[in-house]
Amino acid sequence: MVCPKCESNAVSVFPAEIRLYRTTARILSHPPLTPSPDIQVCLDCGWSEFAIPRSYLSAGWLRPLRPQAVPNAPSIGPSLAQAKIAIAS
Repeated sequence: MVCPKCESNAVSVFPAEIRLYRTTARILSHPPLTPSPDIQVCLDCGWSEFAIPRSYLSAGWLRPLRPQAVPNAPSIGPSLAQAKIAIAS
């Protein structure tokens, strides 16, 4: 394999263990995922890449619990109104 960053042929594959945590409100009810992907590392520039095993993807663990609602109108943000000040003398 050729490194996509520096085009070197010094790419090696290493077994690894990673932990994936869900970042939702129900994080305490979901244990972390521990897939064991092989990591491809360029020994010249340090570029690395890994892929999650298909068994974890097909289980649906990385998908959101509920579909995200799509807003009907784009959010413009808070509007600021000019303050009217009267000075009495």
